Amino acid sequence: MSIVSFSDLDLIQPIQRAVCAENYTTPTPIQAQAIPHLLRGRDLMGCAQTGTGKTAAFALPILQRLTNDARPLRPRSPRALILTPTRELAAQIRDSFVVYGRHLRISGTVIYGGVSQNPQVQALSRGVDILVATPGRLLDLMGQGHLRLSSVEIFVLDEADRMLDMGFLPDVRKAIAALPKQRQSLFFSATMPPAIIHLARSLLTDPVHISVAPRRPTADNIEENVMFVQTADKPDLLKELLLRDDAIGRALVFTRTKHGANKVVRRLERSQIGADAIHGNKSQSARTQALGRFRSGRVRVLVATDIAARGIDVDGITHVINYDLPNEPEVYVHRIGRTARAGASGRAISFCDRDERDYLRNIERLIRRPVPVVESDCGSPKSDC
Repeated sequence: MSIVSFSDLDLIQPIQRAVCAENYTTPTPIQAQAIPHLLRGRDLMGCAQTGTGKTAAFALPILQRLTNDARPLRPRSPRALILTPTRELAAQIRDSFVVYGRHLRISGTVIYGGVSQNPQVQALSRGVDILVATPGRLLDLMGQGHLRLSSVEIFVLDEADRMLDMGFLPDVRKAIAALPKQRQSLFFSATMPPAIIHLARSLLTDPVHISVAPRRPTADNIEENVMFVQTADKPDLLKELLLRDDAIGRALVFTRTKHGANKVVRRLERSQIGADAIHGNKSQSARTQALGRFRSGRVRVLVATDIAARGIDVDGITHVINYDLPNEPEVYVHRIGRTARAGASGRAISFCDRDERDYLRNIERLIRRPVPVVESDCGSPKSDC
């Protein structure tokens, strides 16, 4: 059967109502391919980039399974565990479960580091059906006796390649070792390096394999440009763009370092341009507040490092600006994928100084085309780079 709308999926009515309220009509490819298998209890290995709709792909079947097999809550013993690398992504996944499960009697909570554990411990002691967690806080609370994984029926490992990049695989393996052998396991990763393939094989049993990576690494509806500029001129170039171009409604700016992110924000604020920074040195409450101001439009610019930005899913980002080019070309693809969501168009602008020329070449090799150069009144012309 061809899946052309959510009504074609075998989802119970309360979930259909929630999906309809969100104006979801046509499932994304990963949703159309994954949901029927997951409703039948199959393990799944999904290769999917951020922004493909994978959260709903696993959240809807989990909600349906737990509803159809309702059981009393057990203290400290969740039935579903979603493990994800960052606090922001964990909070967003938890919010998605709340939205999709609004008409169901399913409980859940999210646990992550950087905030007091007391409210998290209290929620676990009351009992939850669904737990969304980051690896460090999960192991901390398990070690303190506040959490047991022996009742987990469904396990989701999300953003596995980021887990690898951030050094979390040892913690992930410890968590997996505490799970019951009889369970449904779901594994999602944007890329499949050898270490991730090995982990997936150890985790999954006769999985369904689904890959929805686009043929082109970057979306057709993202206009990509590069501006050649000396390092010292980057601050003025960024200010010039933001003051001159009214089309930049909501901009996500990437820097290589936390210090660099703070410095960019200070310079923008001196020019009366509203900006916030989000990076690993910020407290969780500060990061949440900055993201909220950016999402609501109270600030026009969010300056982020790559690790802090992982999991940011904000509608209406018109521009991604690579203030510093990443040294890994795949990171470039992840960055610019923050714009042009849900069929909208977007623009990605990259600043390139002399020391970043090799980074640009590697990016162009990955995306299989040159990034068009645009000139600016500020900074160095192409010939100087």
